[in-house]
Amino acid sequence: MAMMPGRLGMVPGIPENPLSLSWHDSAWIPILNTANVMDYFSERSNPFFDRTCNNEIVKMQRLTPDQLQNMTGLEYVLLHVQEPILYVVRKQHRHSPQQVTPLADYYIIAGVVYQAPDLASVLNSRLLSAVHHLQSSFEEVASFARYHPSKGYSWDFKSQKNTTDKAKSKEEKPREEPSSLFQRQRVDMLLGELIKKFPLPAPPQPKTTPAALTSKSGVENGTSESKEIKTENAQEKIKPPPEKKPRLN
Repeated sequence: MAMMPGRLGMVPGIPENPLSLSWHDSAWIPILNTANVMDYFSERSNPFFDRTCNNEIVKMQRLTPDQLQNMTGLEYVLLHVQEPILYVVRKQHRHSPQQVTPLADYYIIAGVVYQAPDLASVLNSRLLSAVHHLQSSFEEVASFARYHPSKGYSWDFKSQKNTTDKAKSKEEKPREEPSSLFQRQRVDMLLGELIKKFPLPAPPQPKTTPAALTSKSGVENGTSESKEIKTENAQEKIKPPPEKKPRLN
């Protein structure tokens, strides 16, 4: 539960600019609705709620919220509702039952309370952002300007482009993180389920015709006969050793 007790400017450590603050109470968020959103906003820990307002007086005296119109001073009213996520609360000063002066608006989004910026803050932020981008553009353009005594001022975009290309080439590619054991096991399981659902088709076997069988057997017989002829020729070429004649004394 992120809470900042007290009022703005009354507690040390709280910045003076309320636009940088936010507040919420986790116990209220699940049950937040139109009937209790003002009670939620009037919590003591809400830094946007002023304890000296007429709402606190009505609550302490157990009066109805309609009595606020008969009082003068600071009060909070529910201005806009878009259930279940958006509620807008207005802080205003009541002068009479028909005359009020708006002071600030607060919007509650998903149970988190913020202060809406006023028109001056919005314009100031937009102007500062525009001036910053313009200043950055002028600085970048000024870096391309060159001066030569004989030629005068000129623009040099090529050298700057080459330096930027070299800088980009030097940048290392982001290192990819290795997968975890859970991711690998999960992928293996999914691939196994896909293979079971969609099994791979068996490769088709080539069909053998009778003509092919006879030709194959004929080729085999021819090769065997040629082998036999070759062996017979080899045996004929081999001559027996000469007979030894006895010596006559």
